[in-house]
Amino acid sequence: MANKTIRFISTKMKDLDICMMSTLGRGTINTRPMSNNKDVKYNGESFFFSHIDTKKAKNIQRNPSVTLSFTGSNGLFIIVNGKARIIKTKSILDEHWVKSLETWFNKGSNTPGIILIAVKAEKIMYWNNYKEGTIDLV
Repeated sequence: MANKTIRFISTKMKDLDICMMSTLGRGTINTRPMSNNKDVKYNGESFFFSHIDTKKAKNIQRNPSVTLSFTGSNGLFIIVNGKARIIKTKSILDEHWVKSLETWFNKGSNTPGIILIAVKAEKIMYWNNYKEGTIDLV
């Protein structure tokens, strides 16, 4: 088992646009596809745009624990367990904005109810072909 660094994992995650985000609902786990818009920092933080009135936002407000599941090509799988926070600050929304988001947010970062969900990794598990490892970040 060869452990990789957070930098290696984040670099791989940058190429993985879609993940499955799991949040804790009232007695259930809710999972849905999310795009990180390839906005992944080397510190293990991932960013996702959404609306404040969604089930995932309500779940995060009750319990910030989330899991992100990424699947790549060539036998790459990455699971991120972390804490999410909801950001409404316009300057931070603008910092992470990409034009392709206009499909879902027709008024850009001025769309009413728009939020940014920031997920800070606490533990990352990965499988890369026959190698696997864990990175603890707390």
